[in-house]
Amino acid sequence: MAFNSPEQISEIAIEAGVKKANLPIFQTLVLGFLAGAYIAIGFLLDIRVTGNLPDNIWGSLASLIGASVFPVGLIFVLIAGGELLTGNMMAVASARFGRKISTAKIVKNWTLVTVSNFAGAIFVAYLFGHFLGLTEGAFLDKTVAIAGAKLDDSFWQAFVSGIGANWLVCLAVWLNFAAKDVAGKILGIWFPIMTFVALGFQHIVANMFVIPAAIMSGHYTWGAYLANFVPVWFGNAIGGAVFVGLLYWVSYSRKREIF
Repeated sequence: MAFNSPEQISEIAIEAGVKKANLPIFQTLVLGFLAGAYIAIGFLLDIRVTGNLPDNIWGSLASLIGASVFPVGLIFVLIAGGELLTGNMMAVASARFGRKISTAKIVKNWTLVTVSNFAGAIFVAYLFGHFLGLTEGAFLDKTVAIAGAKLDDSFWQAFVSGIGANWLVCLAVWLNFAAKDVAGKILGIWFPIMTFVALGFQHIVANMFVIPAAIMSGHYTWGAYLANFVPVWFGNAIGGAVFVGLLYWVSYSRKREIF
């Protein structure tokens, strides 16, 4: 199976970041909406597959089963097309490290994609989760339990968990860049995403779906969600921009000056 070397992946990531940073605003917003919706659909599938499995029988195997179906969301994003904040935290930062874009471009891109990912995730949470009831009824306990576990983390726990989540998500994006065929891309995406979900790490866009879904059912508050949003956002930024983007850029870039 043909694949790109790490040195080639580093250049691909920089080129992808430049392209993302220079997309027109309307295109960024539309693709961001789609990415937020796709990640939400992956999480919705997780809940529907595992929601009725009794913990006293299945134990942690239920988490593995849910984690095994969750990756469809990122597969949709990377193969069908979409602008996902967590992936952009690596790619757009890589373009900045390579001196291809300005810091202002990062701020603009991450802001637009944060807003549009939230719109897409909320759309799925309300229309499919609340209106159709796919996260409620027999599946409400599962939805509320997942959201509650995320909200129960302290600021620093959520921050560190966010680092772990996007380290793995951006490795999935990195492996996607490595493959030259669709089957290879799917395999490269699948295992890192399955790992982060099974470990229970916090992903800002996934949280944009599951926590509002619980709020719409009458549990928790938007204030509690905001208190979770901030540390997870910054943790994801560090996990993607530093632990993948920067460290691989330093390792494989021809120029050794970081700034």
